Amino acid sequence: MAHPLIGQSAPDFTLKASTSDMITLSSFKGQKNVVLVFYPLDFSPVCSMQIPEYSNRKDDFARNDTVVFGVNRDSIYTHKAWAAEFGIEIPLLADIKCDAAKAYGVYVEEKGHSGRAVFVIDKKGMVRDAHIENATSEFTLPVDELLKKIEQLAATV
Repeated sequence: MAHPLIGQSAPDFTLKASTSDMITLSSFKGQKNVVLVFYPLDFSPVCSMQIPEYSNRKDDFARNDTVVFGVNRDSIYTHKAWAAEFGIEIPLLADIKCDAAKAYGVYVEEKGHSGRAVFVIDKKGMVRDAHIENATSEFTLPVDELLKKIEQLAATV
């Protein structure tokens, strides 16, 4: 079943990043495609495989006019420590109150954090793809597959 946000304007937000910048999603409109990677917790086993993999491929994303942001409820201090330990170079956004996770429909209330999900937002600010994992312990969207979706997006614009 398609996610209800596909084809809709991406819910906007402004969140503090591990880079100490304030990131406003709508500021990328007309400039870059955006990949939002919602994940449960820094330092958790699956997240510690997934997010570094996206970070390691940031140049491949950049070649496709795309920026990638990790998003979860952890603080920027936790994000900075995790990024330093794992060599993560993509900005990690602190969604402390999980407002962004709620806006994207991926907040897991009983656990108090976001689920694992990837959203592709085009340069027009529209949600073009959503991959929602059934369980937070899963990471089934290979980065190569995500990059192919972004390349196809560039070809259709």
